[in-house]
Amino acid sequence: MSTKQPPARKGSKSYHHGDLREALIKTAMEMVEQQGAETVTFSALAKKLGVSQAAPYRHFSDRDALLTILATMGFLSFTEGFRKAIKTPSDNSQLNLLAHAHLKFGTERSGIYRLMFESHYLHEAVIGSALQQAVDENFNLLLDTLGMTSEVNTRDRIALKLAVAVHGIVMFAEHGFLPKIREISLTQLVDELVQDAETAFAVIA
Repeated sequence: MSTKQPPARKGSKSYHHGDLREALIKTAMEMVEQQGAETVTFSALAKKLGVSQAAPYRHFSDRDALLTILATMGFLSFTEGFRKAIKTPSDNSQLNLLAHAHLKFGTERSGIYRLMFESHYLHEAVIGSALQQAVDENFNLLLDTLGMTSEVNTRDRIALKLAVAVHGIVMFAEHGFLPKIREISLTQLVDELVQDAETAFAVIA
């Protein structure tokens, strides 16, 4: 009895197994960046790549699995931006450079930033998962930038407050909630937040 596979549908493309997986990830990331995560569906990806609608399921169990990978990649890129920023020669403190890297990433890559922070994937990340490890690496870099102190819990709270505050600026700007105050810019707001954090940290250092 013949076991021949049915012929590929007209117009379909041929990918090696690993190549299609990477193409799905790349295309999905482009969709997130340009149009938002809500536009990413397996049917849309299949149409863009010219493959069958079943093809994405050979690489990802479902849409959530793919978007979790994208969120993980987002956090890794987020952290890499932090590392590059604090290695840049500057008269500003490393904490200032890191905070501005946060602002830059959040405002310039708002699609992936929203997926990272506004979706349920971070909240549901399992301890030890790739996503949780990427998140931990990011926050630990912030802690390392602050430096060591005998008041570790206080240091952690200061770091968290700064991260939350910069995140708030990014999201307020994204949704148009910031007051139209011409005398102050997003960068000035971040500068003031960092100054407050460094002042608080100096007290306990």
